[in-house]
Amino acid sequence: MELAQSIILLLVGAAVFIIGMNMMSGGLKKSTGRSLKRLLNRIKDNHFAGLGIGTAVTALIQSSAATSVMALGFINAGAMSIFQGVCIILGAYIGTTVTGLIASLSSFPVSHYFVLLAVVGVILMFFKKERIKNIGEILAGLGLLFFGLNTMSDAFKNSAELTGGIQSFFLAIDFPPLLILIGAVVTALFQSSSATSGIAIAMVSTGALEFNDAIYLVLGATIGTVITTLIATIGSNVNAKRTGIICLIIRVFTASVALAIYWPLSSFFNELLLKAFASPALAVAMFLVIYNVIFMVLALPFVRLFEKLSIKLIKDKDEEKMKKSLKYIDKHLLNTPSIAMMQVKKEIINMMDLSYNNIQLGFKRIIEQDNTNDKVIIETEDKIDYINNKITDFMIDLTHTVSISEEKTLGSYFHVVNDIERIGDHAFNFYESSLKMVDNDLSFSEIAKKEFNDMFDVVNQMFALTLTIFDNGTRENLKKLHDLENQTDELKNILSTAHYERIQKHECKMENSPFYTTLVSELERVADHLVNIGYSIVNPTGDDLFEKKIIN
Repeated sequence: MELAQSIILLLVGAAVFIIGMNMMSGGLKKSTGRSLKRLLNRIKDNHFAGLGIGTAVTALIQSSAATSVMALGFINAGAMSIFQGVCIILGAYIGTTVTGLIASLSSFPVSHYFVLLAVVGVILMFFKKERIKNIGEILAGLGLLFFGLNTMSDAFKNSAELTGGIQSFFLAIDFPPLLILIGAVVTALFQSSSATSGIAIAMVSTGALEFNDAIYLVLGATIGTVITTLIATIGSNVNAKRTGIICLIIRVFTASVALAIYWPLSSFFNELLLKAFASPALAVAMFLVIYNVIFMVLALPFVRLFEKLSIKLIKDKDEEKMKKSLKYIDKHLLNTPSIAMMQVKKEIINMMDLSYNNIQLGFKRIIEQDNTNDKVIIETEDKIDYINNKITDFMIDLTHTVSISEEKTLGSYFHVVNDIERIGDHAFNFYESSLKMVDNDLSFSEIAKKEFNDMFDVVNQMFALTLTIFDNGTRENLKKLHDLENQTDELKNILSTAHYERIQKHECKMENSPFYTTLVSELERVADHLVNIGYSIVNPTGDDLFEKKIIN
């Protein structure tokens, strides 16, 4: 019966400890959360600054998991690099050791009075002022933390059978790597290295756990804590996943090195720690501090190396898929500028083909509201954006190696690529407008569809002419291209007038108006971009100047 009561007391103590720790952390996050997020977001590429701020933030909010998740959030949003995020998280691993130091205070007689902080905290939580309530939550959590530690200690003190059973269990193991594994698994289950460390410290303070075993358990906890980081990367982008892998590699590697050093010299290190600090509990907590400070600082210079390793381990599937979109350009071609110029032109035509295909699918989507090709539309838009970036970067590098005449051609290519990318955006806008129409149970009338198809036929004619002009570099079709563009301007006015006449006659829904006028405008803008592409090759200064010289 005594054993059963002690086990219940131990479990309750552990539960109260974890609740208190979470409450304290929650109060701290509420008090400092916004300013800490702004601080994290300002980190640059100074690894020591990242480490220091990660340490400070975690020491303040008492949660390495919260700091890690915030850093991963910035990485996932593209606001922070992998390097910056890893440095902050390494600092978080140092900052979280403060919880162990707090827990070690339970081994001192005065700690029994710390539970009164819970009473003070609860009183403050009744105040209306938010800041006072947050302080109350912090104090209440701290008081519960000590109450949980004291309860766990009492469980061991009141039951020699429980203490002896645990001692026998760890004595039977007596194998450091296995103890590290147990520490890692327990921490993964709790999702808190502080909880594992706190329980280990409580057990050491009562003699239920040997000092040597406690060292290996808390060392294992440093590995298990990465599970929170890995869970946070689920559903995130590839850089966030790489950050999680880097943290796991660093934690496993540093713990392995520490084991290799500590294990053969454990007697020496144990004696040194026990002599240096007032109690075994404090010695365990200080071991964690010393270990994390030394190894996280030593890991800093290798973060870039770990980043390269993570890139090899976790391939960017989207990046690999996007690379296949590029058919003609490659950095090796920069050594032969004349060939590179030819390949750039071919790649631009490839990009234009993609934008043409997406215009067809996007237009069909909004007219027929057929969702069959939605995935293709999204993927093609991503491909167009990817090719746009890669061609632009390639042409910037190529500019330094080409002749003056070729440099002028490249200048016109920059405009062409920009116009093609904008055409791709309009295709995607068709898709997004269609989704909104479906959500609002709207569709175009048959008359409106016919009008759109008439205007779209003109745009398609312009696509064919523009591609011919760009590919051949001739002026002969420019007059026709210009006339077709004027036709789209006229159609825009005619269609808009006809639409509003139908509304007045109640032949068309008013709710369709924003979508109707938007689609007409989008088609007219596509025509503008097409005529820009045609004129950019023979006259990079623009349509208007060419019109004055040739048309008039």
